[in-house]
Amino acid sequence: MNANKGWLYRLPKWILPIVVALAVWHYWPVKQVESVEHADGSRMKFRTNGDSLEQYMDGQWSPFFVKGVNVGAAMPGHDPGDLPISKETYRKWFAQIADLGSNVIRVYTILRPEFYEALVEYNEEHRDHPLYFIQGVWAPEEDLAEKRDAFNPDIYDQFESEVADAVNVVYGNADIPEKFGKASGAYRVNAGPYLMAWHIGTEWDPIAVRDTNDKHAEKWTEPFVGDRVSAKPGASPFENWLAVMLDGLAVREAQYGWQHPLTFTNWVTTDPLTHPGEVLIEEDLVGIDANHVGPVDWAAGYFASFHAYPYYPDFFRFDETLRDIPDESGNPNTYRSYLRQLKAHFPDMPVMITEFGVPSSLGIAHVGTLGRDQGGHNETEQGRINASLMKDIFDEGMAGAIVFSWQDEWFKRTWNTMDYELPASRRKLWTNVLTNEQKFGLLGMFSSKDGPLIIDGDDKDWEKLKSGDKQKLNAGAPGYKELWMTHDEAYVYLLAKLDQPFDPKQRKLYMGVDTIAGGNKHGKELAGRQLDEGLEALISLGAAEESEVRLAANYDFHTRLYGKKYGMFEVGPEALQDDSGVFAPWKLSVSLELIPPDTRKYHPFEEVPVGQLKRGTNNPDLPSADSLVMWEAKGNTVELRIPWMLLGFTDPSSLQVMSYADKDGKFASTDTKGIRLVPWIADMATGEAVGLEDTSSGGMFPVSRLPVYSWNPWEEVGYVERLKASYGMMKQAFGEMGGNVPAQDGR
Repeated sequence: MNANKGWLYRLPKWILPIVVALAVWHYWPVKQVESVEHADGSRMKFRTNGDSLEQYMDGQWSPFFVKGVNVGAAMPGHDPGDLPISKETYRKWFAQIADLGSNVIRVYTILRPEFYEALVEYNEEHRDHPLYFIQGVWAPEEDLAEKRDAFNPDIYDQFESEVADAVNVVYGNADIPEKFGKASGAYRVNAGPYLMAWHIGTEWDPIAVRDTNDKHAEKWTEPFVGDRVSAKPGASPFENWLAVMLDGLAVREAQYGWQHPLTFTNWVTTDPLTHPGEVLIEEDLVGIDANHVGPVDWAAGYFASFHAYPYYPDFFRFDETLRDIPDESGNPNTYRSYLRQLKAHFPDMPVMITEFGVPSSLGIAHVGTLGRDQGGHNETEQGRINASLMKDIFDEGMAGAIVFSWQDEWFKRTWNTMDYELPASRRKLWTNVLTNEQKFGLLGMFSSKDGPLIIDGDDKDWEKLKSGDKQKLNAGAPGYKELWMTHDEAYVYLLAKLDQPFDPKQRKLYMGVDTIAGGNKHGKELAGRQLDEGLEALISLGAAEESEVRLAANYDFHTRLYGKKYGMFEVGPEALQDDSGVFAPWKLSVSLELIPPDTRKYHPFEEVPVGQLKRGTNNPDLPSADSLVMWEAKGNTVELRIPWMLLGFTDPSSLQVMSYADKDGKFASTDTKGIRLVPWIADMATGEAVGLEDTSSGGMFPVSRLPVYSWNPWEEVGYVERLKASYGMMKQAFGEMGGNVPAQDGR
């Protein structure tokens, strides 16, 4: 045997067919995806050209508008670091995403091998309409926010290593050992031919960017010059750091014989524009400019990308420079005006909006213009707003739009409810419809009875529940013939059978909720009656404006945090007294009181009510469906669901409710045995409280003798996976984009 022959000839004959088969399997996608060879021998499927993206197809370069969805890494009951999504689930999702009309999916970080295997398999079966993907590379976000120096050796090395791993993973040439919160495994599938672009980084902390620039200003007087990507004169140290990382990525990918367009994550907070209408200094503190970085020997090109939502930061409401483009009703479309300014800053570069959207949640975190708030939308409203944002992005000449997000994720938190979710580590085990961040998906991850139980005033679905999955309470209250309770990961459900048809003009239903010692034992709603145990919450059902959940004033989270602790509004002493007799409306803050010199100008505290209970049906099969409906009555049957947090629960999975007492200046949770429900009926003609006549407990109504609705703690969750109404509306919006690309003048 000739010793100079290659290693392949030195293998035993029996292993040669296996090696050939593996090689064919690994490189098969290359043969399936049409691409073009660059002068240096590398292959390209996508490239930038001026301010557009292009795809090589049918032997030529054609404009390509990205219609995408962001796919997260979590499922109900899991944190994203668990990476729980199976190959079968990915395959199912890819079919649904393709049917949506999407041509690209974006992932934020390295995923398990199952993702890449599923994607390649799906695309091999759908060669005429494959799904391409944008691979994100996660930066050490928490370390960067803490150390505030991108060039810190730990941060630098972590990010550089993550970049290297990502390239090897995409090309099926990686073995990543197990590490908590990270993907691991043997990556053997070459997904590179289906890659659309690289997308490194996260939403950058502006303080970390500023401090990095300040600490390294003297070192970076000259821009970084790389083999494939360089910084330009005037680039900040942080922008140089990004150029270094992009160059390293490009150099590594070139070794696999491919080139793909490059970008880094950015968001409105660190965009390169100035915003005179912004109140918070930090939200317009520093800019990162994609114009200061560029390819030097990378034919696939480079583009700018931004996460851009219509409600954050607040300048979308206040900036007078964004009032020049009216919508069809003549009202200023500040989002579209922002997009136009952003595109004008990058006249010769593609700009992609890689996150946009609104959630279908009861809770609201920020207020936008044109009703484009961060929450407070049902699924239909979510779809309408998302479609309108998509059209704004397209009409302003952007290179693509990637909606956030594909699926709901229960682990997420929001600034105005996170203090109420205790313990925070168990947030993933239930879903809080007041936390808007959990509800951005087009694919809903609903609690386990959201679907099996339809809110429509009909008890037939209740009859299908197993006897151990519901509890009949001995109401003992005139006017109530039967009272049933059940629950799931999002709601407490109630079914009441009354002695006569419910007419809110004649009667008003009350249900008091007692979970721990304390609360209101009297109040105007009780019509002079006294209770032997206090109520934490009060449910009222009547006319539209009367149907709501309120909290005992001294229990009200909102007042305790923003009124008592932060002093952002006045709180009378009676409101903080136990048994004040006052039940406060449920509210969420949407903007804090902002006072100079920490801000550019004064801005008042803002809040919105969230305790109202909407009447109707949530039946997704009906045109009248409203996903935020909480109750309905038909005849003498009343059906109701209440979000856990509205009743004071901080974690129903471990039977935790908010304590009346803080601990170390912070909210604290405490154990509860369950819920005592106190039902009564207010006669609208006489004002009497029917059902509280029993005064056998020392002249008071014996709440303490009522049955307790309780349940076992849970460590595993059930859920219902269902496409939202917004999915169909976005499908129509994607379809209207067709294969077109935006007008070159952005109009």
